[in-house]
Amino acid sequence: MDTTLADQAFDLRNRLEIWANDYYFLPDPKDRASKLPAPLKAEFFIFLSHLSVALMEDEDNFFGYFFFQMGKELDLTLRAPTGVTFRGTKYVLFFQPFLFLEQTPEQMLSSIRHEILHIVFRHLLRARDLRSSYSKLALNLAMDAIVNTYLDPVPADGVTIERINGQYQLYLTPYDTLENYAEQIQHGLEWKEKSQTTTTDQVTDSDKPQFDPAHAHDLWETADASDPQTMVKFTEKYLDEADKGNLPSHLSSAIAAIKSENPALPWDWYLRRMAGTLSCGTKHTTARLSRRQPYRLDLRGELHHYKARILVALDVSGSISDAEFHQAMEEVLHIVQTQRVEITVIECDDQIKKVYHVRSVRDLQERYPYRGGTAFSPVFAYANKHKIDLLIYFTDGQGEERLEVKPGGYKVFWIMSGKGKTLSLLNPPGLIKPLKTKEDITLSELDDPHNDGYSMNNQEPIAFT
Repeated sequence: MDTTLADQAFDLRNRLEIWANDYYFLPDPKDRASKLPAPLKAEFFIFLSHLSVALMEDEDNFFGYFFFQMGKELDLTLRAPTGVTFRGTKYVLFFQPFLFLEQTPEQMLSSIRHEILHIVFRHLLRARDLRSSYSKLALNLAMDAIVNTYLDPVPADGVTIERINGQYQLYLTPYDTLENYAEQIQHGLEWKEKSQTTTTDQVTDSDKPQFDPAHAHDLWETADASDPQTMVKFTEKYLDEADKGNLPSHLSSAIAAIKSENPALPWDWYLRRMAGTLSCGTKHTTARLSRRQPYRLDLRGELHHYKARILVALDVSGSISDAEFHQAMEEVLHIVQTQRVEITVIECDDQIKKVYHVRSVRDLQERYPYRGGTAFSPVFAYANKHKIDLLIYFTDGQGEERLEVKPGGYKVFWIMSGKGKTLSLLNPPGLIKPLKTKEDITLSELDDPHNDGYSMNNQEPIAFT
């Protein structure tokens, strides 16, 4: 490791200590953070960029490319050198500068790898699922023991199997499951609590930040994990960008497990985001000031003056069942219920059969047993004529190879039935996603505690003799 990084870390740490002598008396860590000089913050992030380059240049550059995609922030309240969480559509890596800079440059890189491995092994989701069964400390120790097995050197104060065994009189062995580790550690914690009145796991009263394994992953509780499928899908996106070559077996197997569990986000996830971008048009009015120039009383403001028009096309050639369509329309109506929209259903096989408006599920009409061929062009011709804002097309995908008319400036969302695999159009406009009904969307894979990636199952290196 380049000694320059060690020198930079030493200098930055000393300057932080000088600042701390003036401001660390503030009781609220957030108040302390607000007093941290901007130049000092900037210098810290420049130092992180040097570490990022070091990770990129490493033979195993997976962590460098993953780290490059993450948000980076400072947090003086952390009880560990680093912490990670998932916010919106991004993983954010937080740094406690005092604890982080106390380490050697090699340990700093291991701290970054440590948090990324927690993500790859899906510990943010597993911790949520296991909170009711084990204490926070038992879970944190178990997860850190798993991750640190793959790191050399281990981050400063890092939890290892050897340390756990010595502290709690256990006999943990490498490459066991997260659940087995947590259960044994829970017994060890209970034994230690009964055998002595004090414990070294608690942070002592001090003005200086200290590592506390019981609170090392408190940031996970702030993660946007209400929709596990969304988190897993965005994790897959990070992994795709970071996978630039050959990976160690524990990484490749964990990545394969993630990709096999969540092949696609549900179609309604995409529809929610498309519906949120619909424009309802405006008209000029003297009742409102101009938003761009509010001091110009001679300029008129704008008001929304019409509802966004959504056209829901249904391929009635026999590809989608009534139950599937009925349930899908319930979801469509639920998604747009708070918006000013006008929804029209159009039934079509090789020509338009029926057109009607809907406000609720009760307005859906019974389909006639059409069994003709399928043509998409009539629907697009109708959409162009009526100047819609969004076309949602339910189909099995079998129809023309080329549209006779081009879509006229509106969004197109193809939703493929379970029977449909591909869309026959050679250059289809818009977004294409598979239809999944509520019965199809389950989290059974995420609830399986023995899947690779959550623990160290099937990740022990194979020894050749």
